[in-house]
Amino acid sequence: MAAPIVEILTIGNEVLAGAVLDTNSHWLCRELAARGARVTRVTVLPDNPALIGEALLAALSRGPDLILTCGGLGPTADDLTMAAIAAALNRPTHLHPQAYAMLQDFYARLFARGDVTTPEMTEARAKMAQMPRAAEPLTNTVGAAPGVLLQEEGALIVSLPGVPAEMKDIFTNALWPRLEASFQGQVYSERTVATDCWDESILAPAVDAVARRHPAVYVKSRAQVYGSGIADFVTLAARGRDASEVARLLDAAEADTLAGLAALGIRAGAAVCAGGGADGD
Repeated sequence: MAAPIVEILTIGNEVLAGAVLDTNSHWLCRELAARGARVTRVTVLPDNPALIGEALLAALSRGPDLILTCGGLGPTADDLTMAAIAAALNRPTHLHPQAYAMLQDFYARLFARGDVTTPEMTEARAKMAQMPRAAEPLTNTVGAAPGVLLQEEGALIVSLPGVPAEMKDIFTNALWPRLEASFQGQVYSERTVATDCWDESILAPAVDAVARRHPAVYVKSRAQVYGSGIADFVTLAARGRDASEVARLLDAAEADTLAGLAALGIRAGAAVCAGGGADGD
């Protein structure tokens, strides 16, 4: 089974203005890679319906399995993601009864705790229950706006809130159980080999040789600050049908990397493993 292909659309004027750091895409990329997916593109967009719709249709034209949007699901006038998606897909919006009930319950609980002055479903609160036809709300146990799931042209489109805690909650507890079956059969793992080298150009011959000899492994050197100085490390990453296959690929590439670095007089430590799984993990 091929790795599911994913694109991410991050939406928000505040991200493009540099006022907010986009940690959502970083978190999603790591989670998706660890679960066996391949993220091929991350696009950052303003709160502009035309540009959001244009980017969504462009993503659909590339045939991904999953498109994730982050941001623009809230109660204010600049939260335009749902309207933009509906317009781009030519789907009218409606007040989704399940989403409306979720929001009613959320504000009733806030009112009972004394966190809001009224439990009434105002126009702004009801706006978060407006969804395209055939969409399905995803439970948000942290905040107000539900996530939104819909299918289009063989792709699953999922819209998540921009608040990181809410995005993580919906992805982990509401979305992932729906995706898990289609993600099975793929394992992704990576290893990091630390070195005492501070000049990446010195590493290059060994790194390039390993990449040529192990085409199924992604090999990349990077610089990192350790203490008061800079040192380089080498990342080895692979994916495959099961953990044993991936481990075999990485074992061979790691041994070759250590040998190549030693031949250049570079000291290297044992690889540190990271990554995720499949097969129901």
